[in-house]
Amino acid sequence: MASQGDDDLVASKTEGYKVGEKKTVEEYAKLDQNDESLNRWKASLGIATGAPLAVAPGDTRRCVIQSLALEVESRPDMVIDLTAPGSIEALKSKPFIIKEGSKFRMKANFKVQHDVLSGLKYLQVVKRKGIRVGKDEEMLGSYPPNTVDKPSYEKKFSQDEAPTGMMARGHYEAVSKFIDDDDHTHLKFEWSFDITKEWK
Repeated sequence: MASQGDDDLVASKTEGYKVGEKKTVEEYAKLDQNDESLNRWKASLGIATGAPLAVAPGDTRRCVIQSLALEVESRPDMVIDLTAPGSIEALKSKPFIIKEGSKFRMKANFKVQHDVLSGLKYLQVVKRKGIRVGKDEEMLGSYPPNTVDKPSYEKKFSQDEAPTGMMARGHYEAVSKFIDDDDHTHLKFEWSFDITKEWK
């Protein structure tokens, strides 16, 4: 049986868009070395700059989501360290608390290993009492592998505003995933949040 949100967690496709030919970081670094504008573009991506981060033997992951945080105006960030054992499983049972009408955003801290990560996206489906009440898709971009000088990336998502009113208050469940242009899922998880009248 498919898990919650499987049918909804499909990235939209742009008609006519084709994923480009895959190249390694070394191939990008050598590509048209005499082209000044291309060299500036490669430098802006961090290609061929800095020593690569060490990767644990046997770790084949290309993208490692290290933490997620809920950033709320005038409140300390609520951070979940996803490298801690059991942290992903705890997301669903320990809901984030969001005061109605608050402006908030999610942010992710992640690292890229081995090769360029193309077209990372964040997908999310929110349900209340089993009924879908929201779906979001956010393009996060393409990233080269991290280096010693830049050991991780942080991406802040678009700001959102919590609904208000008695009907909006209550418990919500969400399923989210990080996916790339190759439809490879880097992380999928269930989590929850409560919309409340006041901060708890």
